[in-house]
Amino acid sequence: MNTKEDAGWNPYAAGALAGIVGVLSVLIAGKFFGASTTFARSAGLIEQLFVPEHVAGLAYFKKYVPAIDWQWMFVCGIFFGSLLGALSSGSFRLQAVPDMWAQRFGERPLLRAAVAFAGGFVSLFGARLAGGCPSGHGLSGLMQLSISGFIALACFFAGGLVTARLQYGGRKR
Repeated sequence: MNTKEDAGWNPYAAGALAGIVGVLSVLIAGKFFGASTTFARSAGLIEQLFVPEHVAGLAYFKKYVPAIDWQWMFVCGIFFGSLLGALSSGSFRLQAVPDMWAQRFGERPLLRAAVAFAGGFVSLFGARLAGGCPSGHGLSGLMQLSISGFIALACFFAGGLVTARLQYGGRKR
């Protein structure tokens, strides 16, 4: 029986579509998936509004020029594609605190926002430190049958399992 909570796209169909998008990305644009550089470039774009001479003098932004490029549009596509997917599957809903979070930590939106921000910061820091994000190393690496892609994806899954176990205590929904 499908309920509102488990409504969503068939995971096989969603995976196949993601694979098709990955192949089309390489065939049409000559680019593999990746997203983490977009956040650094976006920070550079914002910083250019206030201190353009500082951005121009940074070695990092000489290599990763702050600009709206294909990767920036890819990240926008992730947002709008996710929204479209949630709307089309009937699983979209606005809520400040997800149900699982509320059951474990209570209905405190500011705590949820602080933890989400901290988690995002750590993830982005790690992605830049590793020279790419999970989509870049994992998905694009697998499409190229790269050993490092398989290792990276296995580590991402292991880290996610450990984090979920620590955060939610192994309880079933």
